[in-house]
Amino acid sequence: MPEIAAASGTAAPQGNAWTGHPKGSAAYGKILLGLAFAGVATFAQLYSTQAVLPIMATDLQVTAAEAALTISLATVGLAVTVIPWSFLADRIGRVKAMTWGISAATFFGLLVPLAPGFGMLLALRLLEGMALGGIPAIAIAYLNEEVNRAHAAMAAGSYVAGTTLGGLAGRLVAGPVGEMWGWRTAALAVSLLATVAAVLFLILIPRAKGFAATKAAGLRGAFATLGGHLRNPRLVALYVQAFLMMGGFVAVYNYLGFRLSAEPFALPATLISFIFLAYLSGTLTSRWAGALTARFGRRTVLLAGLVLMAAGLALTLTQVLALILAGLVIFTGGFFAAHSIGSGWTGSIATTGRAQAASLYNLAYYLGSSLIGWSGGLLFQSLGWTALALAITVMTFITAVTVVVVHPPRSAAARGLN
Repeated sequence: MPEIAAASGTAAPQGNAWTGHPKGSAAYGKILLGLAFAGVATFAQLYSTQAVLPIMATDLQVTAAEAALTISLATVGLAVTVIPWSFLADRIGRVKAMTWGISAATFFGLLVPLAPGFGMLLALRLLEGMALGGIPAIAIAYLNEEVNRAHAAMAAGSYVAGTTLGGLAGRLVAGPVGEMWGWRTAALAVSLLATVAAVLFLILIPRAKGFAATKAAGLRGAFATLGGHLRNPRLVALYVQAFLMMGGFVAVYNYLGFRLSAEPFALPATLISFIFLAYLSGTLTSRWAGALTARFGRRTVLLAGLVLMAAGLALTLTQVLALILAGLVIFTGGFFAAHSIGSGWTGSIATTGRAQAASLYNLAYYLGSSLIGWSGGLLFQSLGWTALALAITVMTFITAVTVVVVHPPRSAAARGLN
């Protein structure tokens, strides 16, 4: 399929014999650290309002589901731009595209606290998300091109670990600041944090060696590339996983704060922001998941993550705060283990058009965040937490069945790569 090859822009020509930076090299360390700061800048901004949704809802006199639109529109913006960003990255390079995206997002993020009303706030959040579309998919494509294949899964897990720290940092900053000085000051504090992380990313990230720029293939070539990925059932199964699991994950974090701020818990915003410390479990499991693939295979580790998600959700159905928090830690760890496998697996399965394969994963991922993350609020408002948790459990089961059917067990020799 010549059109797909022409649009791929995935690696340097074979004659260069580029095998990627090995684990332990200086460049490998700079790549992981630089992308970790990109993850901080991206995900601190993307979910910066999540820790102050109850405060925002009260201040702006909107419902829980309406307040959650500040999350959903940002992720919609990211979702609809990941594919255009991936094609731009094929022309100008991964690092330059990520630089443009992270710089624009930081600019819009600094404008968010100045929004005069709810409508303008939503518009700025949409633009911020559109700029952030230049980071997640391109980062995974960059990793697959620059890191030795034997360490690609571990590197992807390290990158996802960095994104969890970014999401955690943004929420931990926003919660206490928002309770003391309001959600606008909280948004400003997170934007300043993201600005520092963006500068560190620009300083650290090495020049690409495994990338070869491609000429524009036109709409026909673009659709051929995307269509080839969408006809691959192994990739589609990962896109289903991304849509359902990210949607459920965001719904849990969007509305658990509302549950804990109401009776019988009645927790203040600062204490509620500490629930995001559960992200640390994801920081650990995303790295562990990458390391365990060589022994057990991606399929087994991904399914184990889904089982952990379901087990954690079951604990949140109780009225005991300690059990709810323990369930959140287990749920979060399971999610990030599954996500680190799914996001890295796309680059391994796709032999051409890797940036576009990763972009489709991110499109599904953030559409799930937007649609399920928002609509879960309607379910929560009408039927309560139990109904929401059970709905997410059903989605987890559907995801597991899809993975089992589409991804058969691999031989021991192929586990690390398949």
